[in-house]
Amino acid sequence: MQKKPFVPRGRFVKKEAEHKINDFITASKVRLVGENVEAGVYDIDKARQLAEALDVDVVEITPNADPPVCKLVDYKKFLYDRKKKEKEIKANSVKVLIKEIRFTSNTDEHDVDFKAKHAEKFLQEGNKVKCFLMFRGRDIVFQDRAKVLLKRFAEKLDEVSTIESEPKTEGRRMFMTLAPRAKKK
Repeated sequence: MQKKPFVPRGRFVKKEAEHKINDFITASKVRLVGENVEAGVYDIDKARQLAEALDVDVVEITPNADPPVCKLVDYKKFLYDRKKKEKEIKANSVKVLIKEIRFTSNTDEHDVDFKAKHAEKFLQEGNKVKCFLMFRGRDIVFQDRAKVLLKRFAEKLDEVSTIESEPKTEGRRMFMTLAPRAKKK
């Protein structure tokens, strides 16, 4: 009986490199960029010699270009810098939250004003506001009243918001989404 060869799984499997480097570059001519090198089109052998002289790697940055763009850089440092930039971009991205405000078909005017103040605070913080009106029992026949209530609510917040989605009915709910207005510079 013959034994099957051992195939490592999980953490033992080496990931394939994201970029072609050094001897794995198959193009005959490449556009070379990097520090301490005059940018231009070089033969791949000449590029490898330059990289060896500077003790760095030839990394294929843009494989689809004609000729492919390669950079002379230490590959580990290149990956580290790229990961660091991605992390910084992710940290600086704005996360938009959606806050919900709930009404019923007979919500009083004072309650609408009170909820409008809360919604204004949410919008000034940069969050979106989803207003929805729940229909209970036979209230669903008063959809026109509900639409007027949501429109009136949007008018109260006209200075700080724009209507992202008009009032829509979905099942026993009618909802509308408000987005914060872009701040003027």
